[in-house]
Amino acid sequence: MAKSRYIDTICIGAVMLAILIIGAFSMEYSNAGKVRVLGYENRIFDTSKVHTINIAMDDWDNFIKNGSSKKYVNCDLTIDGETFSNVAIRTKGGSSLDEVVSLKSNRYSFKIEFDHNEKGKTYYGLDKLCLNNIIQDNTYMKDYLVYRMMDEYGVKSPLCSFTYITVNGEEFGLYLAVEGLEDGFLRRSYGADHGKFYKPGGGGKEEDLSGAELTGGMDGVDSGNWENIDWDNMTEEEVTKLFGEDAADFLNNGEVEADTCLQYLGDDTEKYYNIFSCAKTKITNADKKRLIASIKKINENTGIEDAVDVEAVIRYFVIHNFVGNGDSYTGSMVHNYYLHEKDGKMSMIPWDYNLAFGTLQDQTAGEVINQSIDNPIYQGKLSERRMFAWIVNNENYKKMYHTYYKDFISRFMASGRVKTEITKTVELIAPYVKKDPTKFCTYEQFERGVEVLQTYLELRTESIENQLAGNTGQIDASRLNIQDMGVQMTDGDN
Repeated sequence: MAKSRYIDTICIGAVMLAILIIGAFSMEYSNAGKVRVLGYENRIFDTSKVHTINIAMDDWDNFIKNGSSKKYVNCDLTIDGETFSNVAIRTKGGSSLDEVVSLKSNRYSFKIEFDHNEKGKTYYGLDKLCLNNIIQDNTYMKDYLVYRMMDEYGVKSPLCSFTYITVNGEEFGLYLAVEGLEDGFLRRSYGADHGKFYKPGGGGKEEDLSGAELTGGMDGVDSGNWENIDWDNMTEEEVTKLFGEDAADFLNNGEVEADTCLQYLGDDTEKYYNIFSCAKTKITNADKKRLIASIKKINENTGIEDAVDVEAVIRYFVIHNFVGNGDSYTGSMVHNYYLHEKDGKMSMIPWDYNLAFGTLQDQTAGEVINQSIDNPIYQGKLSERRMFAWIVNNENYKKMYHTYYKDFISRFMASGRVKTEITKTVELIAPYVKKDPTKFCTYEQFERGVEVLQTYLELRTESIENQLAGNTGQIDASRLNIQDMGVQMTDGDN
């Protein structure tokens, strides 16, 4: 017993020492971990200014009219005065796209593919660029703030910045430019030998799987031109042909998300079609078996450090669970995350936080603010979400998780760092929000949304400090009106 107690003390001491060393790097931590500078990082993703993008297209009206089809069309793109000709653009989104249609708006989100028409063509190394329309976000900064916090806390994350869009020279609106999580991101974050990359739960009609973008596919299945498949009306026979004999049973039994939860379903690769069909890099059968072996380890709580980048995943969940995103891996739909794997070690990459800070449907302010950091599952069982469960199922990892939470709150919240970032961002974008001709909210709603966001951060910090101290009392969140930040209006994937 004494020996065990000393070992625990040593482990905790080591964790604390690591935190102190890492803390010394402060905001420079994430930059130190970057493998390579490609050139686009300090151009379009310079956050000190609002960038400009002009989309030049002959038949813009027809493109918008057929926006729900998400078909690529050609355009010329001028970024901060520099023109890139013959690039491809399409609309993007799931429920957010449906909401644009229902509102009879033309303010779609867009995806730019620089190499669609010319292989190897990039914007200073960037192959894909997302332009998010900031729907369901009166604050204009839910995505922006989360990506910034993740990046600065050492989590591999998409770069982002604000950009004011014009179309054929006419003002269109203030958007958030987001680094596409494809080749450029992988080379910037991990180098040439970047490992394998997946978007679990991103199959079916998901926006990122059109045409040649899907480079993986199931064993013996030619991914081909996936955008021409009628996903809504597929027969059981067609599902089986594409994804294997067990796929239809998964769908019929409501277990389609078991693999996206990263549950171990056996060694048969076909059991994981909802991961492998959504590979963003080319994968072999050996790659699939290696990932399954890692998934098995986190399900059995053995060999965790061989299966997971422990520090990266814990850092990811510290911020992810702080911002209360029900539209995610910890939510009911188990999506909106990327999975990176190299040499058997997995890590999580953040994606899509426009419904963070409790703004998914059916969440009350009290539920969001007082959500347990040790059981942050919005719907379903903690035991089903294996990528998080291993943290709280081991006392040493759980202590490490709590230690990182204390560190995050100290350096980001108690110091006023995030509050300062919000103030600077409001000063930067306010003039553009005022003149935005297609915005989904009024300027007054934007101002109110920012105030409520600040209240959320204050109350959520207080709640987590109580939880870390072992207090069981609930924080009164009655003064917080979640809806003022912008909420989901339609159901479905985004």
